[in-house]
Amino acid sequence: MENITTVNEFLLLELTSVQELQPILFMTFLILYMIDLFGNGSMLVIVISEPRLHSPMYFFLGNLSCLDICYSSVTLPKLMSNLLSTHKAISFLGCITQIHFFHFLGCTETLLLAIMGFDRFVAICYPLRYTVIMNPQVCVLFAAVGWFTSFFYALMHSVVTARLNFCHSRKLNYFFCDVKPLLELACGDIRLKQWLIFIVTCSLAMVSCFFTLLSYFYIIGFLLLKNRNCRVLHKALSTSASHFMVVSLFYGTVALTYITPTSATSVIQEQFVALTHTTVTPALNPLIYTLRNKEVMLALRRVFGRKLKQFA
Repeated sequence: MENITTVNEFLLLELTSVQELQPILFMTFLILYMIDLFGNGSMLVIVISEPRLHSPMYFFLGNLSCLDICYSSVTLPKLMSNLLSTHKAISFLGCITQIHFFHFLGCTETLLLAIMGFDRFVAICYPLRYTVIMNPQVCVLFAAVGWFTSFFYALMHSVVTARLNFCHSRKLNYFFCDVKPLLELACGDIRLKQWLIFIVTCSLAMVSCFFTLLSYFYIIGFLLLKNRNCRVLHKALSTSASHFMVVSLFYGTVALTYITPTSATSVIQEQFVALTHTTVTPALNPLIYTLRNKEVMLALRRVFGRKLKQFA
């Protein structure tokens, strides 16, 4: 019989064993975190304070900005503190909490991207009925369903993980708590739990990704077959290009992170992609939307112009 032990904390993986590199990595992550907070925070401010941006697209974009601030805050502060600490550990309760919010916010983003894809589909393919279909009540309902569904999905992860028995090393082969590395430390028959997590996660991710891509296939097909005006085609595609870039970045890093590694090299690659997914992607999202969106750029100038005049 395997020796089951009570676990009070887990030891997290070091990003590097070279002590001289740790302050450099700390400053790098701090800069990325500041960019994330400032970029997404600015996006939230202009979406809320600028009346011209009170539309469904920017309502969901505001949700995405709020989500990205929270998403990076789940892993980055602990990661940065461990870079400056000799005891790179996280409590059992802290680990379960981190798993819950990591999957809660990650799942919310997949559903939110699917909703934003549907919003673009309605706006481009049914412009005359857009305000009727995507009215404020429907937008709030869509967002609420996304957040609540994700909460209960994440609750499944946290409850299943909290009920695991551990009888091996307390050292996680990861720089933050996630279900996959914790299952590697668990003992007993965990196949049922693995299949439960795998089926639910894959089903939710694949359905969200399918509907997101389906929206864009419909948009492209509609524009190519029913609208031959090049100017209209360019304008419609440019409004969706930012969203599609964010979708590609999100699903690309998620796919590379959760593909089962087959070698030590692929494990390192998985960890690098996971690091990119949790630190770089949230910081890039507001830059992608801002630089490619004239309305956001103009609103940004108006809002911060008014703020500067108040302080002058």
